[in-house]
Amino acid sequence: MTTTAPPSPPCLVLGIDTQIGLGVIRELGRAGIPVIGLANRANSIGLTSRYLHRGLVAGPRRDEALVARIRALGEEYGEAVLLAISETDLTWLIANANRLGRVRAVTPPPEAFRSVLDKTRTLELARQVGIRVPVSVHCETLADWQRAAASVRYPVIVKWADPMSAARRLQPLNLKPRKLEYALDADALLAIGRRYEAAGVWPLVQEYCPGRGLGQFFFMHEGRAVRRFQHLRIAEWPPEGGFSSVCDAVPLSQHADLQERSIALLQALGWEGVAMVEYRLDEATGEAVLMEINGRFWGSFPLAVHAGAGFALLAYGLQGLGRMPELPPLADDLRCRMGSTELKRLARILFQPGRIADPHFRRRPAHEAWRYLRDFLRPKVRYYLWSGDDPRPFFADLRNVVRKLLPS
Repeated sequence: MTTTAPPSPPCLVLGIDTQIGLGVIRELGRAGIPVIGLANRANSIGLTSRYLHRGLVAGPRRDEALVARIRALGEEYGEAVLLAISETDLTWLIANANRLGRVRAVTPPPEAFRSVLDKTRTLELARQVGIRVPVSVHCETLADWQRAAASVRYPVIVKWADPMSAARRLQPLNLKPRKLEYALDADALLAIGRRYEAAGVWPLVQEYCPGRGLGQFFFMHEGRAVRRFQHLRIAEWPPEGGFSSVCDAVPLSQHADLQERSIALLQALGWEGVAMVEYRLDEATGEAVLMEINGRFWGSFPLAVHAGAGFALLAYGLQGLGRMPELPPLADDLRCRMGSTELKRLARILFQPGRIADPHFRRRPAHEAWRYLRDFLRPKVRYYLWSGDDPRPFFADLRNVVRKLLPS
């Protein structure tokens, strides 16, 4: 039996297990593009979206079987575009892009992607274009680490320059790279270093930078930013910093000079496609310090979807098919919430303040509780998962949470 080709070339989305992949499905599906989702798990929330043309459980392995499956979908549907969500999947697609038959994988330029994964390289380029970067210490030996512990100003942040490369080095020792750690004194920093001594690889040590997370988002095409958007983190999980659980769209009239420097950084990288340039913004001084670049769709992507930014449409249309899609005006007055992580954050602030690692975190329990409740009544608030026209992913996520809590 031959499958009738849909009117627009379908878009395959690899990794539809989180709110990011769900946001991509919704943005494309609402525009009438047939979306074929490739899920890692049978309980992936993306499989329940009404905007999914077809859902498949591909599993977590990235191997020859997946190459064959993607090629088969290309033969079945004809011309197709493939988007990926995670950095791991983008790395795999870059290595296999020429083996997917009639399916065109949308990826960043390989060299630019490698530079973005290497935070040391990113920070050096940022300095060259006039962006303030945190003071960082790169250690290659335990002796380097010990010297750093004796000389840095505390508190400091510990993070990996290249998490994917670090994971490969640490895996044989059953260690995993931690996204972010705080060291309040030399003893704490030395303890972190000893954890990685057997692997012979150490993370970056960076100065602590106060403030909120400011994300600037761009779609780069032939060296120009054809679309831009930005948001300010209102709340993060964990409270001391991680990923956004509540964020506000920010008008493009604000931080205009910083936007131009972000674009200059992406141009210096030779970047094409979607990217997030993430800063720590000290609202007291107005100073923004670069944290990293995410060369992929980001955790708070649902806000960009609600705002009409159209980044998934651009990836599909401009990178995938060479066509500039029509995009609506940006909505810059929205707030977006991730209900489950916001609730965990509130519980941490109210009942477990001793577990908040940031010594400068300002704990305001009454203010946080009131904001949490008040946001349910604000007409401009949207949600990472809940959508009135596509409610099933929310309930699928709720089901998954309940199953995790129940005894096995």
